[in-house]
Amino acid sequence: MSRRMLRTVRRWAAAAVMGTLLVGCGSTEAETGGQGSGHAGAGTDVTVGPITAARSITDAKGVTVATKAAPRRVVCLVALCDDMLVELGMTPAATNSQLLAHPKFLGKEKTAKIPVVPGGFLAPEVEAILSYKPDLVIGLKDTHGKLAPALKGATVFWPVQPGSWEDSVGYLRNLAALTGRISQGEAAEKVFRAKLARAESARSDRTALIIFGSDENFGVATPGNDVTAGLFPGIAHYPWTSRGVDGTYSMEEILAADVDVLFVETLSFGGASEARLSDKLAKNPLWSRIPAVKNGDVQEVGPEVWAKGRGTRSLGIVLDEATAALK
Repeated sequence: MSRRMLRTVRRWAAAAVMGTLLVGCGSTEAETGGQGSGHAGAGTDVTVGPITAARSITDAKGVTVATKAAPRRVVCLVALCDDMLVELGMTPAATNSQLLAHPKFLGKEKTAKIPVVPGGFLAPEVEAILSYKPDLVIGLKDTHGKLAPALKGATVFWPVQPGSWEDSVGYLRNLAALTGRISQGEAAEKVFRAKLARAESARSDRTALIIFGSDENFGVATPGNDVTAGLFPGIAHYPWTSRGVDGTYSMEEILAADVDVLFVETLSFGGASEARLSDKLAKNPLWSRIPAVKNGDVQEVGPEVWAKGRGTRSLGIVLDEATAALK
């Protein structure tokens, strides 16, 4: 698989906000309600402002969503939706994500009882979506925005496009306002902010790197293009910046950076038996010379949480796993 194809695959499979898909490289203070900044060294504000129930909200991207009553049946076409619902004490009427099966979400047994939207992430079937009688459908703008005309008049569609953890917090607050789950929303935000602030206060001097891929061709997750990667400059030395749609990092550059801890996301399309990305990269003679590899600090992480989740619960799990590995 070519590197350009790999980036396209991750955009689909992980719904990462890459290159031209990026709507914004973060949120201003006004967009997040003055709730703090995720920039390295800034120190996350742990203050959580009050959320007010509302029948209409306008999110940080300027999208207005209005519902006649508090949504109770929500169909999730993107994992961020599942993440937010669990944080608010709700479950989706249907989903196309495997995020909920994670033990820190609902677990496999409960998740098995939730209907799966046919058509997958790329092409969810409109008739099936409507058959679940949703009050609200949440999808990724660049992938599912094309469904809006078909859903109009039958339900409310909310296209989301997170580019930073601040965006994710903003979406959670928006959904809490719409659903009336005020206390749950404020509590979830408080837990996440406190966890991020603790991680920043104990920032590691070790050099970290997140790579993703499904074969020996790989990509580097960078702040601004990847919500999870956006956490890392605040908790470790993370010298990786976006090189645009066609730019990438070579194995030689990674070797030269003296990476101490490698986090690897294997994007699997062939089931559980598919080889891990780290095992495939081991065929490259430069791989074994990377300090993280030589010292046994290569962490294969779950892509459902690390690449797809992007909500406060997923990002909290990332912080737990990352800070433990970076000690």
